Amino acid sequence: MSKHEEITNRRYPIPPPPRRKVDPLLMLKDNTKITTIAGPMVRYSKLPFRQLVRQYHCDIVYTPMILAREFVRNGHARISDFSTCQLDTPLIVQVGVNNVSDLLKFVEMVAPFVDAVGINCGCPIKEQIREGIGCALIYNEELLIEMVKEVKLKWKDQIRLETKIRIHDDWDRSLKLCVGLCEVGVDWITIHGRTRTTRSSQPVNLDAIKYIIEGIRKAGFEDIPIVANGDCFTMKDFKKIAEYTKCQGVMAVRGLLNNPALFSGYDICPWSCIENFWYWVIEFGGIPYQLIQHHFYCMLENMNLKKKLLNEMMEIKSLVQLMDWFDDNFELKRYNNIGFGQSIEIPYRIKD
Repeated sequence: MSKHEEITNRRYPIPPPPRRKVDPLLMLKDNTKITTIAGPMVRYSKLPFRQLVRQYHCDIVYTPMILAREFVRNGHARISDFSTCQLDTPLIVQVGVNNVSDLLKFVEMVAPFVDAVGINCGCPIKEQIREGIGCALIYNEELLIEMVKEVKLKWKDQIRLETKIRIHDDWDRSLKLCVGLCEVGVDWITIHGRTRTTRSSQPVNLDAIKYIIEGIRKAGFEDIPIVANGDCFTMKDFKKIAEYTKCQGVMAVRGLLNNPALFSGYDICPWSCIENFWYWVIEFGGIPYQLIQHHFYCMLENMNLKKKLLNEMMEIKSLVQLMDWFDDNFELKRYNNIGFGQSIEIPYRIKD
């Protein structure tokens, strides 16, 4: 059976089966493999995209960051910020939060619908930092540790709790923070190997991640999985990160936005991703047209689509017109068509 036949055979049935809880911690503790993870992407890791990456060997998937303050107080925010379905598992909902009270309320609200909660301690956006959210938390170690402690005291193993941090310039400070989180019961830690001020164009610091992981193990926390994040764009990167840092999982973010089939071993996004994403967009809806358009742009750019066509696509103003544009330029198969979701190369339509 070819790789594409395997992926096609794993397409989800309609109607979907009942949602089942999956414990992501058990996946991370499976020592027979390194767990593949799709990290949180502001706006972009919505339900249709999450379902797409799951089709291509992604074990665990995150939501975009949701602000706890708005979520627990505003019903409209809950409707717009969070959607899921029976197939959306294992699912980690990431939260931006700066106090214990909002975090406890948030966890209580989302617990029935997710498999874990992740605290965002890595967002470097200045507005978030001013509010004590994201990267601000790695400089407010006592508060972060207290938040983890209170959630685990109340929920124990009924809900899994993760923290995603960036590194300090002083690696020992990061190590001390991670050990403190382990002591109060965090289920796993994700380490993004950049500081608050490191640009994404600069290489991720795998030495720092390796140093922190080794320090956590020496402190006696061998059973708490550590996930490495940063610069995973191909499976070659994935293997390099895993082997060098000795982590239990590797998280990709930008790499998956450009190539959702990264974890299936494709160095370049296959055309099947385009057809499958169209299916999930129509099936679920719920995301603005501009985001759908940009998802297609990222994938098609990765596939080296002709620049003229890329520019042409970005001038289109509606979903219906976008579908017509795809049909005019490509052989775009639908779900019930023979060969749907199997093509690798761009199937240009030959015009008369």
